[in-house]
Formats: sequence, C-alpha cells, structure tokens
Amino acid sequence: MKLLLSNDDGVRAEGLKVLAQRLAEEIEVERITVVAPDRDRSGASNSLTLSRPLCPEQMENGFYSIDGTPTDCVYMGLSKLFNSQADLVIAGINHGGNLGDDVLYSGTVAAATEGRFLGVPSIAVSLVGKQHFATAAEVVVKVLRRYQNLALPTGTILNINVPDLPFNQLKGIRLTQLGHRHQAGEPEAVKDPRGKLRYWIPAAGSIRDAGPETDFYAIEQGYVSITPLHVDLTHQAAVKPLAQWLDGLIGEIG
Repeated sequence: MKLLLSNDDGVRAEGLKVLAQRLAEEIEVERITVVAPDRDRSGASNSLTLSRPLCPEQMENGFYSIDGTPTDCVYMGLSKLFNSQADLVIAGINHGGNLGDDVLYSGTVAAATEGRFLGVPSIAVSLVGKQHFATAAEVVVKVLRRYQNLALPTGTILNINVPDLPFNQLKGIRLTQLGHRHQAGEPEAVKDPRGKLRYWIPAAGSIRDAGPETDFYAIEQGYVSITPLHVDLTHQAAVKPLAQWLDGLIGEIG
C-alpha cells in the first residue's frame, strides 16, 4: 500500500507526525509520502491557490512543506512531481474535532475530498481534543487493516472523529450521521496598533442537533464516530419539485 498523508494544521503538527510514525511501524506499506501546508490552514475548506506559484520544500524528516492550502497539498502530492501514485489519502490527525457542520469549513475534510476527487480513496481523521494522538493513530491502524475489504460508492470519503481518551477507554465505534450547530455569533471588532478596525471571525456555534445517531452524540458517549460523506452536492430530493416549477418558465425563456 502507498499512502499520501496531509493535514490542515501544518507540516509540523503533532498529529501528523504521530500518524506517520505509527503507520510506518504497523502497516505494510511500500511508501508513505507526507505533503502538508507550511503553517496552520484550518478553515481553508476546498480552496486552491491560483493567484501565485507554490513552493514545495523537503524537510529534514522527509516531509514536504508547501506554502498553500490542504487541497493544494493533496493535488500536488498526487501529481507527477512526487511520483506518488497513492492507494489511499489520509488527512489528519487533526487537532480538534470535525463534527457536524464543521465539515463545510474543514481543511482536513477538504484534503480527503480532493483525494477522492482525483480518484484515490480517502479518509479524514480528527482527534476531538489535543492530547491522545496515539489513540487516534491506533484507530487508523485498525481501520486500515480492514479497509481493503470495504466497497464504498463512488465519491465517498470517511470522516473519522476520535474521543480524546486513552485507547483502552474507548467504548467502541459507531456509524454516524452529521449533527448540526447553531449559527456562530457576530464578528468581533478590534483595533490594530495603528487604530485600523479589524474583525475576528467567531468560533463555531454551539451544538443544536446531537441526537443518538449523530457524530456529536457518539463522541460525547466515548465512541469513535465514522461518518460517510458524499462529495456530490446535488440535492436529488429537490429535482422533481424543481422540474415541475420550471415547467412554467420553459415557455417564457428561450
């Protein structure tokens, strides 16, 4: 197996280092290539850098650092530049959860989405905390040992969230759906040293939907949450009512 690892916390993030080391120890891999942003790019979502060229640099530990987004890193990592014909893309281990509506903004999930878009099976992994990265890495090892037996529909990625607990304290694994958050608060106004008004985007809103089937609930109960995400944004249930509505416009336009 050939693996491409990336993240949105930056190439020096603890979660990325722990994951790469654990996979090298426990999984039979031909190669592990690590391509990650040169700094924290949390919240970058699926953005690509199109306004300037990118500058990859190889670090002393063999990781590649790119002055771009997580999506840039996976795009570049799967190109001929690194000769990385990966069998699987793993994004993470993220410092903090990617639960519910968080996935819309998450650079971690975006990195996995880009891998899937480029035809490579992909997984996003997040630790809901910042302490027990070894637990999340062990969960990834367990998942990969059975991953080759998994047949997912085209365009699907796995979004894995792990409670911030020692491995032996995990309750198990649950298949979940995304929960939902309340809307975030208003931007917070601050003045810089020159008196110019600037605004901080607020933290994510509080949890609104944490029912028994959701990722929020699983984490709260001490379970690993695995949510299948689909990158096709077409809302199939809306097609029929929209088609009926458009019937009235067809004769008026064109």
